[in-house]
Amino acid sequence: VQLVESGGGLVQAGGSLRLSCAASGNIFSINTMGWYRQAPGKQRELVAVITNGSSTNYADSVKGRFTISRDNAENTVYLQMNSLKPEDTAVYYCNADDVVTTWGYEYDRWGQGTQVTVSS
Repeated sequence: VQLVESGGGLVQAGGSLRLSCAASGNIFSINTMGWYRQAPGKQRELVAVITNGSSTNYADSVKGRFTISRDNAENTVYLQMNSLKPEDTAVYYCNADDVVTTWGYEYDRWGQGTQVTVSS
């Protein structure tokens, strides 16, 4: 299973970005997809996750500003980020967990990351 992120970039504070992550690899279904981020000198942290049934969970720091969604038919997850702040600057990683493929289950798969930089 491979995950490929896109949509990062440089934006001014208050602006918006939309991240996308497409999973590939003979996939039948993916239970949970999510976004994590890692700022320089900090640990990777949860941003938002969404289940196959569309239940969501957000970090307190992004509630009301970020929205996670997914397209199960395309095995793609999105992160709409509005009202961005400089403290949102980080590398954003896509994650897929409990993936059912033609050869079995795969767990905790990660993308390569995409840089989001918010200038003040």
